[in-house]
Amino acid sequence: MTADKLNLAKLIDHSLLKPDAKERDIEKLCNEAKEYGFFSVCVHPCFLKMVKHMLKGSDVKLATVIGFPLGMTLPQVKIFEAMGCVEEGAEELDIVINIGMVKENKWDIVRREISDLITATPNTVHKIIIETAYLSDDEKIKASLTAMEAGAEFIKTSTGFAPTGAVLRDIELIRSVTNGKIGIKAAGGIKTLKDVLKFIEAGATRLGTSSGVEIVKEFISGLKLK
Repeated sequence: MTADKLNLAKLIDHSLLKPDAKERDIEKLCNEAKEYGFFSVCVHPCFLKMVKHMLKGSDVKLATVIGFPLGMTLPQVKIFEAMGCVEEGAEELDIVINIGMVKENKWDIVRREISDLITATPNTVHKIIIETAYLSDDEKIKASLTAMEAGAEFIKTSTGFAPTGAVLRDIELIRSVTNGKIGIKAAGGIKTLKDVLKFIEAGATRLGTSSGVEIVKEFISGLKLK
């Protein structure tokens, strides 16, 4: 494995969050993550125990989703889910905020939920999914700053279940207001190497995609042609 390949792969959360995902699909995901050296695999909570076993001995991180995909679960339920996932081996949590509370401008509620989740799961990376497809630019800015102020390590654009996923302009907007003080994860609809390079240039520091294998293969093919 070349250093270039490893560096690109280490920006990718190799994800499978389809509602019809089967155990054999998750097994394939884990094998690919180990082969290509992706930063993490991101799966639904029910697969955590299986994935932890499959990733044993590798440096691939284990990520999962909380309050997914709508974010409208009771705060105490999100906390319970998050704590349970950490017990099952999750090292990174991709948490959907309460989008309705954002639309209502109830920022104290949004901030408290994020803060409480972080307090309940220390020593864990928290990526706050703000679901940009539903937000105005002002709401995207406020949601990003709220997540940062609450102590999150990443802002994530999308679940992949909204009308649109990651948009370059949103990455640029988030970067402009957070000034590199928090990671930015672009997710939703990222399918090609061209997409990846554009999002990295715009400011993304992590990428969530189910097309990681194809992207890395495309990258390596390009290196061989140089």
